[in-house]
Amino acid sequence: MKDILMAASRNVIQMIHCIKVVLPWGLQIKRAASFSHACYKNISSDFAARALSANTVELLGQTYFSDNYGNVTKKILSKVGINLHNQRNHPLWLIKERVKNHFYKQYLGRSRTPLFSVYDDMSPVVTVEQNFDRLLIPQGHPSRKKGDNYYLNHTHMLRAHTSAHQWDLIHAGLDAFLVVGDVYRRDQVDSTHYPVFHQMEGVRLFSSYELFSNVSDGENCCLFEQGHRTPHKQEMHTMEAAKLVEHNLKMTLTKLVAHLFGDGLKIRWVDCYFPFTHPSFEMEINFQGEWMEVLGCGVMEQQLVNS
Repeated sequence: MKDILMAASRNVIQMIHCIKVVLPWGLQIKRAASFSHACYKNISSDFAARALSANTVELLGQTYFSDNYGNVTKKILSKVGINLHNQRNHPLWLIKERVKNHFYKQYLGRSRTPLFSVYDDMSPVVTVEQNFDRLLIPQGHPSRKKGDNYYLNHTHMLRAHTSAHQWDLIHAGLDAFLVVGDVYRRDQVDSTHYPVFHQMEGVRLFSSYELFSNVSDGENCCLFEQGHRTPHKQEMHTMEAAKLVEHNLKMTLTKLVAHLFGDGLKIRWVDCYFPFTHPSFEMEINFQGEWMEVLGCGVMEQQLVNS
């Protein structure tokens, strides 16, 4: 998940290439899964990017036409396809594996197989629609600015967050997954910023049975209602459903950071705003006497699930 299940992109790992955890939890009506993993595989190549002409560039085996909206530099293109998070024993790979193994062991389906699937080889080239529109980010929102993103042209860009893959994976039928990958934002380079960093994102959708099966009188509880949006829930969600999802989300993340950093952490939750979750939260941990944000999360907007 802004980010769903990821360690803070620029704080948790003090290195130029860092990883961020984001986690949006959501509600759903269960559906059958029909997802072809091969459709999303990166094309590995020693020459991930090369200019074919003044107006075209080949990136990961695909050709893109440039226009006056494109602003990706050769320096940034040279980073695409390196995939540090998939290089065995690299620090990013080690963290990815630690998080992945934690989810594999802690969360099992009915057949005792891992509940979460992991996607760490999805192409960083996405459409503007994937990166913004499908996440309910409105036209004119500051996050869309050319000054903050790397556009290949007016329709394609380098993903600014792993959330760009949420809609496609959900609508392929997946209801519990982690996405890991390199992301690109036009940041000024300093001790905590670099134009390329890494995120790990988690999404979990709940059916009525999954959410209420261990609740007293759960058979009489409902996921949805025609209500009103409040600071604590969306208009479509019942209060009991919203509170159970929020509790599950926070407990999942508390277990994760304890696994990563050890027991005895001082943790606090801060209310915040993301366009595609409500309510939304940031987790902060106390590090050397100061509070430090390590991740963002929230209850996924039902509109995103239903659209």
